[in-house]
Parts: sequence; structure tokens; C-alpha cells
Amino acid sequence: MSEHGDKITFKGGPLTLVGDEVKVGQPAPDFTVAGNDLSPVSLSSYRGKVTIISSVPSLDTPVCDTQTRRFNEEASALGDGVAVLTVSVDLPFAQSRWCGAAGVENVTTVSDYKDRTFGTTYGLHIKELGLLARAVIVVDKDGVVQHSQLVKEVTEEPDYAAVLAAAKSAL
Repeated sequence: MSEHGDKITFKGGPLTLVGDEVKVGQPAPDFTVAGNDLSPVSLSSYRGKVTIISSVPSLDTPVCDTQTRRFNEEASALGDGVAVLTVSVDLPFAQSRWCGAAGVENVTTVSDYKDRTFGTTYGLHIKELGLLARAVIVVDKDGVVQHSQLVKEVTEEPDYAAVLAAAKSAL
């Protein structure tokens, strides 16, 4: 498994990512993570929809909270042809509690807590923290990556306008 120490920082300090970043134009690698009820959730089950994959370190932190709430708001305007997944390593029970408290209903939260395969497959596993890097990937109906943004500084938000434009153009 490859490691990259020059892609992201946390409060200015460099972190190491494990795995290889996905690129625009490549087929999105399938992955299986845990739903809030512990059932397996795979990217392939969303084939036929445009899928926004929002990767966050932890829902219980301010920027991740803001990012997930923002995609929850935007999801309703995007319509049924778009699915939004927020992936973190938070336990599914904590994700469910957070969604209930935050009123998040248009985003599906899923957890990579079990074996970290999403994180390593997408090159988003932060070695030092055991968390996921902040990133957003847009996958079209045919399973091809149309947009990929790795947020360089973990404490900053992604470029929402670019993500939404990519999702709309993939419809």
C-alpha cells in the first residue's frame, strides 16, 4: 500500500495518506461500508444515480458537521437522480445519533470503521490519526469519477460550488 506525505495538512502540520487517490475519468472503485443499522452498503448499489461521496474525519467536529449539513440542504434541490453519501470512521450508532440531532435526512451516513477499505481504496486513510481525509468525489450514473477534490488542509471546507456543478452536469 502506498503512502503519501505531501498531500494534506492538519493545522499546517503534514499528514500521511495511505492508498492511491482516485482520478477523474477512472471507474470509481467499489467499496462496502456499514450503514447506520450495521448492514453492508456498497457504492455499486448506487449505480444508475449520480453519487456524491463526502469523506469527513468525524461528524462530531465543526467542519464535518458544517459540510454534512450543507450537502443535506443541497441534496433536496438535486433531486432523486443524485445520492449523497457521507463516509467517516465514526461508529454507525454515533452517526445515527448525529443525524437525528442534526435533522439530516437527505444524506446517507456510512461508516468505514470496520476494515478501513474505503479509506485505503480511495487514498484517504490518514495514517497518523486513523481517520479519513476531507474529500468529495462525484461519480456518474455509469460509475465513472467525474470530480475529485482532496481538501489540502483538513480544517477547511471543500469547494461546494465545484462539487454541485459536477453533480448537475453528470445528471
